[in-house]
Amino acid sequence: MVGLILNFVSACRASGLRVSTAEFLDCLAQLDLVDISDEVQFKTVLSSNFAKSRRDRCRFEQLYRLFFHELSQIPASSSPESMGGLIAELVEVLREGADGDVTYRAIIEFLSGNPLTFLAELKRIRTEEHPATQGGRFNLGPLASRLQVLVNLNRLRNMVAHFINANESRLGFDTGQNLALYFNASLDTAYTLLMNEPRPPGDDTREVTTYRQHYRRLGELPFSMLSQREVEEMREVIVELVRKLKDMATRRWASHSRSVLDVKKTLRRAQRYQGIPVEIVFRHHPPRKAKIIALCDVSSSVWSAARFMLNILYSLQECFTKVHSFIFVSGLAEVTAIFEAHEINLAIEKVLREAAIEYYAPTDYGETLRHFKRDFMDIPDKKTTLIIMGDARTNYFNPEDAILEELRERCRRVIWLNPEPETEWNTGDSEMLTYKPHCHEVRQCRNLNQLIDFIEDLIL
Repeated sequence: MVGLILNFVSACRASGLRVSTAEFLDCLAQLDLVDISDEVQFKTVLSSNFAKSRRDRCRFEQLYRLFFHELSQIPASSSPESMGGLIAELVEVLREGADGDVTYRAIIEFLSGNPLTFLAELKRIRTEEHPATQGGRFNLGPLASRLQVLVNLNRLRNMVAHFINANESRLGFDTGQNLALYFNASLDTAYTLLMNEPRPPGDDTREVTTYRQHYRRLGELPFSMLSQREVEEMREVIVELVRKLKDMATRRWASHSRSVLDVKKTLRRAQRYQGIPVEIVFRHHPPRKAKIIALCDVSSSVWSAARFMLNILYSLQECFTKVHSFIFVSGLAEVTAIFEAHEINLAIEKVLREAAIEYYAPTDYGETLRHFKRDFMDIPDKKTTLIIMGDARTNYFNPEDAILEELRERCRRVIWLNPEPETEWNTGDSEMLTYKPHCHEVRQCRNLNQLIDFIEDLIL
């Protein structure tokens, strides 16, 4: 054990960690007090003595994994004795091509199980500076040295492959494969040590973002990936959005009603004042409010997107003449009364539990459209905007797209919101491209930002 820890200390020193003799002796004394077969205790003792800062801890983690897990791992399917001899033989073959190249020899030592020279070379590369040229300072020295190491790694990889191919009959297929795996894994480890400089984790770093940046970033997350905490934050965003949209709509309508002068009425009333217009008369146009019909697929993950859409639509009922809401899986159920009688979040929970549909039945858009045509075809008119939220996956049932065409003729607009990525439309049992020609507008609606853009276009 003393020799093992001493070799590890040498590796730490070669990599740049400062480990004193007193710290080495303290570590040995503390190891006698713990169960060294328990890796957690063993690693904790080494870390507490050899890693004295956040950066040291990162480098310690890299060296511990290298020294105790990655070096000198003989493939389990081969005899350790035979593999050890073959590894030594191949290392000697590779050593013949050194030609005085320091980095090449360092990599050979690394492949033979001695990482000290290679770690010292990496330390030299990290601290190397390019001589000042014309008053400027550049990073060309370390870059050139890293490039030389990369060239040697590729050269050695090719030499290993050539040796195994040349001795395939003597080694056998399995032994040759295991030998290639061992050396390729060691070369991959050397490449990782070269390219990945360990850095302290940023988990405890406070990242300051504005309110708008935070919620804009949150709005990019797909609905199906939101945690419960993020859903609660989304509700705050929706409340703020609804308030802003109502204010914008009110200002737009107020500005519209004041901006149009009724010239005829103004001149007619001016006759009583000898033609001098004392009273200015404006045309008062009542705001044109659309009627909304929302059909929402509530099967599996689609419901997460439908829930947010219904939340916003019913928070904006003042902007519409009437909002009719339907949910469906295989059958269809109207839930307008539930939303009118309860607070929105409670209404959503009641809809999810108490509506008269089979939630676990296979989704059937054709049956849903047939049901709507049979019982609710009198609702849509030329002031109606029909919004369908769903992935259009019909489980290979008849899509009944002719009924959607009838609805298009009756409605002012037909809009389809699909919570799936557009690349997945019309794959498998999706009939999105079948329904698309019968819609005025088709949108991808996977996150809150896309939903907000749609609602703003709808309202304003």
